[in-house]
Amino acid sequence: MAHKIYNIFNRKATPQTAPIPGSNQIPNSAGGYAWQLDPWGRLMRFLVLGTEGGTYYISEQTLTRDNAKNALRCLAEDGPRFLKMVLDVSGNGRAYKNDPAIFALALACSAEDIETRMLALTALPRVVRTGTHLLHFAAYVDGLRGWGRGLRKAVGNWYAGKNDEQLAFQLAKYQNRDGWSHRDLLRLAHPMPEGEARKALYRWAVGAEDVPVDSLTGLVAGLEQLKRADSESQVVGLIHCYQAPREVIPTQYLTSPMVWSALLPNLGITALLRNLGNLSKVGLLVKGAGVTREVADRIVNRETLRRGRVHPLQVLAALVTYQQGHGMRGSGQWTVVPELVDALNRAFGLAFENVTPTGKRLYLALDVSGSMAVGSVSGIPGLTPRDASAALAMITVNTEKDVIIRGFQTSMVSLPIKQGMSLEAVTRVISNLPFGGTDCAQPMLDALQHNLTVDAFIVYTDSETWAGKIHPVQALREYRQKTGIPAKLIVVGMTSNGFTIADPEDAGMLDVVGFSTNTPSAITDFITGHLGMGEGEIEE
Repeated sequence: MAHKIYNIFNRKATPQTAPIPGSNQIPNSAGGYAWQLDPWGRLMRFLVLGTEGGTYYISEQTLTRDNAKNALRCLAEDGPRFLKMVLDVSGNGRAYKNDPAIFALALACSAEDIETRMLALTALPRVVRTGTHLLHFAAYVDGLRGWGRGLRKAVGNWYAGKNDEQLAFQLAKYQNRDGWSHRDLLRLAHPMPEGEARKALYRWAVGAEDVPVDSLTGLVAGLEQLKRADSESQVVGLIHCYQAPREVIPTQYLTSPMVWSALLPNLGITALLRNLGNLSKVGLLVKGAGVTREVADRIVNRETLRRGRVHPLQVLAALVTYQQGHGMRGSGQWTVVPELVDALNRAFGLAFENVTPTGKRLYLALDVSGSMAVGSVSGIPGLTPRDASAALAMITVNTEKDVIIRGFQTSMVSLPIKQGMSLEAVTRVISNLPFGGTDCAQPMLDALQHNLTVDAFIVYTDSETWAGKIHPVQALREYRQKTGIPAKLIVVGMTSNGFTIADPEDAGMLDVVGFSTNTPSAITDFITGHLGMGEGEIEE
């Protein structure tokens, strides 16, 4: 009987299929027990990672619904704080996609609190920066509330806040999204035009047929002329004249090397990353060509990446797509140029802010269990949490001198990952691993078994741990007790579910969002003692 009681109520070694006695752990989606993320921490994960692709245990639909409910709780608790977080993530480029922030802003515009609604409407142009953002926002907000005067005025101000050239660019490049068009929004908002040029743009956007072409300005004028172009040379001339983007070029000319050559100087860095395959497919980017070297130099230019607000996941998505030599749906073949693959590998590290080494003894533990090999990070096809965690870990591997890096499932897995390896090589190593269960206590148990000296364990996981005989925090405390080292635990969440293995009441544990651009610096500050202590779980 005593033996059974010891097994059932043991605070030092509790099976992960049961909660630690006296804790407030809850069941996770895999049947184990973990801590529930603070609502604000979960909101941060949603804004940074989104819910596209779902997880091994949670469908995308369920994950989206749960995150929306959590966002509403945070919004009701503190509207200004909610908006500050949305503006931080969106304005500072901390997320691969802006859609979760736009959705959160739509929620705030629909809040019961009048002050919160007014703040959200004022913040509209800071989150909704392009025409496609505005059309996404319209679709979100339309499902949440009616089109009252305040909302219509805010949308009208969005249009009025741009000069004629800027507005023409947005109207021409982003014409329809999510079943909405500028015609729909302009008819709702009724912004008053100032000047004949603005009046002509508005009338063109709502579909008036009697707008003289010579009254149009900027890219809208260029678009009308491109519609009438009948030769490659004419299209090229219009591209140079209007600095036209790919989106306004008639489809039949997008297989022309001459047209793509004209487009190339005007491609922003994010557009360049998205179109490496197209540029290679038409024969512009080939091994040894001068234009290839120029493109590679642009990709690794630190200032270009900074000005373009390039998120590391944009680089990683470009690498995943480009190195396979065809589009995600298998169409459009191209010859992969090694020089460009090398540039993308370098740009990934450059896309993070400068990382200061901790100088500490680190143990990087990558969850390589079955649940990490399913789904996609931020909706990027082909980029699983398993692959993404390995890419993120490489930032630490390449900046720290004293690093152990291993994988774990229900046992430890050898990972031949070393400093200087390319992302392509790293993802190849990670992708060929077998499926298995999840035991996030394995890294600490491994360090104990092999007498490893560790100042901080950094665990990359979806927190769906369930298979171990002891909880991760119990294994960490045992490591601290037996070694005398006040080792810290940093949990890098790779999915936007609501769980963490970090104890929110332990100031030596930290939970961060996997692919925020601030993640490496937050980890460094926490390990070196420069990030606030005594606050339990901290979300950047």
